[in-house]
Amino acid sequence: MARDEKVKIQWEEIQNKVSEKFGGGEKMDLDAIIYLIGIQELGKGYQKFSKDEKLNIMHISICKLLEPFGYYEFDYFDDDGWPHYKVIDELPTLKSGEQSVLMKEAVVMYFEEQET
Repeated sequence: MARDEKVKIQWEEIQNKVSEKFGGGEKMDLDAIIYLIGIQELGKGYQKFSKDEKLNIMHISICKLLEPFGYYEFDYFDDDGWPHYKVIDELPTLKSGEQSVLMKEAVVMYFEEQET
């Protein structure tokens, strides 16, 4: 089986599992799953977040997801417990579909790592 096909199948399994647990019966999209990963990485549990905090949560998730690819590296936690990352390598210019594939692959890797 081709790598892309394997990632696609694994992504759909993760999407279904996460949607069952957190989606209230609706299939969650990539952005929603990235947001949940950010909440997990922030480690503060459920609470109300401002719009800016939600964007920061997405940023935390993207940094964490792209860390294994060498784009980001964890730097420190600030006084409020929010993780900060530093840029190691600039992301290449990707088309929308390519971005989606990269992020889905990163999500698959994240969940594989969480299971071990």
